[in-house]
Amino acid sequence: MTRPNRPRYAARLNAFKPMGGGIGGMIAAAGSVGGLTAADLNYPDHFDGQSPDALSEMLGDAGLALNGLAMRYYTEPGFKIGAFTNPDPSVQQAAVDLTKRGMDACRAMGGTVMTLWMGQDGFDYALQGEYGRMWDDTVAALRAVADHDPDLDVAVEYKPNEPRAYALMPDVGTTILGVREAGCANLGVTLDFAHVLYADEMPAHAAHLIHRWSRLLGVHLNDGYGKRDDGLMVGTVHPVATVELFVELDRIGYDGAIYFDTFPDHGGLDPVEEARTNLALVERLRDLAAEVGAMPDLRDAIARQDGAASQRIVARALYGA
Repeated sequence: MTRPNRPRYAARLNAFKPMGGGIGGMIAAAGSVGGLTAADLNYPDHFDGQSPDALSEMLGDAGLALNGLAMRYYTEPGFKIGAFTNPDPSVQQAAVDLTKRGMDACRAMGGTVMTLWMGQDGFDYALQGEYGRMWDDTVAALRAVADHDPDLDVAVEYKPNEPRAYALMPDVGTTILGVREAGCANLGVTLDFAHVLYADEMPAHAAHLIHRWSRLLGVHLNDGYGKRDDGLMVGTVHPVATVELFVELDRIGYDGAIYFDTFPDHGGLDPVEEARTNLALVERLRDLAAEVGAMPDLRDAIARQDGAASQRIVARALYGA
C-alpha cells in the first residue's frame, strides 16, 4: 500500500557499542543492518577525538546520512545539578556555549536538527530550587541557542525524570509552554514513545498537541510498560497505540526521521538483529496504519467515539478475522 510519507529510519548508535570499535564500529554496525538510512550522533560524546569531517566520512562509508545531533550534558560533572538551570550563571553559560558548538558541528556535517534532552535540569526535593528562576533561565537558554542559528531546528525532548527526580519540562504541555514562551521559529519538540507513556500520555494525542501548538521535529520510537524508559522494541507492548501514532503522523504530514531509541544492550540482544526487528515491525505497523486510517467505518466509529466498534475494526486489521 502506498503511504503518504516514508520517513528515514535511524537507530540509537550506542545500542551497537557492545560490538566494539568505538564510534567507527558503532556507525559501521548500524550501516550493516540494512534499511537504516540516517543516524543521530551525541554531542560531545561521539566527537571525542573525532572531527566532523571524519565522522561524516564514516557515515558516508556506512551508507548513512546525518539526521542531526543530540546534546548530552551528563558527561560534564559541572552540570550535575543543572545545565540551563544551574544556580551558577557561569555554568549555565558553559552549557549554552557547549550547545552552540554542537549546533555548529551539526551544521558542518549537514544535519538538520539539534535535539536537547535536558535530563539534568530539574530538582529532587521540595524547597531545593526557585522554580521561577529555573524556568526563566531555561527559556532564556532555549532562546539563546535557537537564535545562534535560526536556520537549524532545535527540538526539546521531554522526559518525566532521570537523572533528576523531577524534570523541569516533564510532559508535552509544559514543554510546549516553554517552547512557545521562548518564541523562536526554529524551536520545536521531539516525541519519544516511552517517555510519553510514563508521562501518562497517549502518543497520538501528544503528537497532535505538538503539531497544533508547536512543531514536531523528531519521533523516537520504542516501547515500554510506562514505569520508566524501558527502550523495548517498537510495538511489542503497545501495538494499537503505535498504529494510532502512525495514523496521526500521516494525518499531520510528518516526514522527518523515525529514530529507534531502543536498548538491546540492556537485555543482551544482538543489536543488529534487534534493529532489523524494529524495522520489520515498524514497516508492518505503518502499513496497518495506512490501511485502517483510510477505512470509512473506522472514521465513523471514531466520530461517534464508539470504542467497541473501533477496537473490533483495528483487531481485524492487526490479528485477522
